Amino acid sequence: MKIKEGYIIKKLGAGYVVVTVGQASKDFNGMIRLNTPGAFLWQCIQDGMDTREKLTEAMLKRYDDLNEATAAEDLNEFLDSIKVALED
Repeated sequence: MKIKEGYIIKKLGAGYVVVTVGQASKDFNGMIRLNTPGAFLWQCIQDGMDTREKLTEAMLKRYDDLNEATAAEDLNEFLDSIKVALED
């Protein structure tokens, strides 16, 4: 899994937004809002964590009170919310 070219993340107040630039803005004209955990996962994907297993492991290391089942569920929800920004 990989973030499409032209999707960038910016901090906005207490949260984060993903916007498109260049060619990507022709395919998606909007923004994706992310909370802090979402921004963490976005950065993990940008850093090359390209599987659900790697992302789940990163979540479990980062958040002590998170169990594997909840992490997997939260990851599915996150990936669904950013699917427009992911390469097939």
